[in-house]
Amino acid sequence: MLPGLEVFVEAIEVMRHSAAHVMAAAVCRLYGNVKLDIGPSTEDGFYYDFDMEHRLAPEDFPKIEAEIKAIISAGLPFERREVSRAEAAKVFAGQKYKLERLADIPEGEAVSLYTCGDFTDLCRGPHVAKTSDIGAVKIMAVAGSYYRGDENNAMLQRLYGMADVSQEALDAALARIEEAKKRDHRKLGKELELFSISEDVGPGLAHWHPKGARVRVAIEDYWRREHFRAGYEMVFTPHVGRAKLWETSGHLGFYRESMFPCMNVTEGEGSHTTVEQYYVKPMNCPFHIQIYKTRRYSYRDLPLRWAEMGTVYRYEKEGVRHGLLRVRGFTQDDAHIFCTPEQIEGEIRFTVNFALRILRRFGFNDITAYLSTRPEKAVGLPERWEQATRSLESALKAEGIAYQVDEGGGAFYGPKIDLKIKDALGRPWQLGTIQFDFNLPERFNLTYIGEDGKEHQPYMVHRALLGSLERFFGILIEHYGGAFPAWLAPEQVRVLPITAGQIEYAKGIEATLREADVRVTVDADNEKLGAKIRKAQLEKVPFMLVVGGRDAEAGVVSVRSREAGDQGAMTLDAFMELLKAALKA
Repeated sequence: MLPGLEVFVEAIEVMRHSAAHVMAAAVCRLYGNVKLDIGPSTEDGFYYDFDMEHRLAPEDFPKIEAEIKAIISAGLPFERREVSRAEAAKVFAGQKYKLERLADIPEGEAVSLYTCGDFTDLCRGPHVAKTSDIGAVKIMAVAGSYYRGDENNAMLQRLYGMADVSQEALDAALARIEEAKKRDHRKLGKELELFSISEDVGPGLAHWHPKGARVRVAIEDYWRREHFRAGYEMVFTPHVGRAKLWETSGHLGFYRESMFPCMNVTEGEGSHTTVEQYYVKPMNCPFHIQIYKTRRYSYRDLPLRWAEMGTVYRYEKEGVRHGLLRVRGFTQDDAHIFCTPEQIEGEIRFTVNFALRILRRFGFNDITAYLSTRPEKAVGLPERWEQATRSLESALKAEGIAYQVDEGGGAFYGPKIDLKIKDALGRPWQLGTIQFDFNLPERFNLTYIGEDGKEHQPYMVHRALLGSLERFFGILIEHYGGAFPAWLAPEQVRVLPITAGQIEYAKGIEATLREADVRVTVDADNEKLGAKIRKAQLEKVPFMLVVGGRDAEAGVVSVRSREAGDQGAMTLDAFMELLKAALKA
């Protein structure tokens, strides 16, 4: 992040935190017997947690906002003072949550209070100088929230607000939120019949409907084609593996909480019966390693690039599941690269370039990178870490991609690059990861024969470009608002006969287009043309081919584009050229 931008972001956070205090002051003025907890800033606003008899509701928001505006207009200073614990306890007598938060402050650390008018809060700060430094504020929502996030504790009322530097900036942020609601992949997924999640099957387990499956197939076809062109080979691996595998990989030791419970499987018969424990896989990596271990490799065989659309399962808890963005069963576009030290630099540069090209094809052109380096506790030789980190950084520089360095932020088993994109609304999403692993090659004793005739440990790189198909699909839905580009659209063309007399002609067009691998349907419903056009527009079909009696007689189609409107009558061959151009865009 640029230094000037860092300062701006910090200033916004300070303002939003100050707005949380002002909102708490307003609530205390309006309602009696309010017990206060905390009020931090968030990514686009702030919240405050209250314990109070009055049940806050949307109809209360205008009154609270009016009081907030009055406090802001008064230009009241935020005054900081450090006090003893005893003095702080007196200030917050009767405020049980504040007293518990006070007890959390380590001995020897300063206890600071901030006062604004008649409102005082326990807070580290900082805050703006005075309330008039706060821009525009709007109350957004109220929800229940357990104290300290523990369901065994009291349920508090969490009041959410937004704040920005001006009313204009706030209005723009609110407009983005409204647009995001329209683009919500859960809403569009249902409206466009793309996917569903059934409680009868289980939470976090997605069903791809026919239209969603068409998009998935388009993604996978492109993904596989590009991987083959780039020198990758495909592998397929099981969904389950013995406990021994996960013990060796370390997952049972470090990742068990995120794994589904084991399955006990009876092996053998009679006196030779044994019970084996199996786990559904949370990762694909150990299986790819097992393929590597089936034979000996020399330096001449490397690099190996193996890719798999492998479905994995992780026990995501209720609080983190969210539509397709966080699920329990998902398909990762995994790849693993095994190479020699001499090949690292070229492989990483190749991989970064490949990742950028793939992401840009899906319409993501604003891409930044985060480079995470060696933490204090790490496995692997320091010189390997140094070489790996250098190769990652040099690849980013060579590709001219902006990046930030997270010193010490790497996993214990290797440095990595995370690639983040921004969608059509400017929201960041992490997608691709290029991760070195010095742990698994050691655990599984991976070797190759070097030029010197001796055994050496290969470098192993984990690589995912899209992350998971489910999450990526959710992001795509929101990025395009369901209006996928022609090459990804579940239905690329819809033929609209004006009357029943043109249905046969429309079916012939459909057959011709299907032969050309076009995703096409015919709307043969007994409806007026206007209704058929509106339905196709609502379902975001890129092209409509209207065929009436004259079109059938002339052997033409009247083309309507989702983006450009009426394109006039043309032959089917001419339309195919138009479609080919759209598919390449």
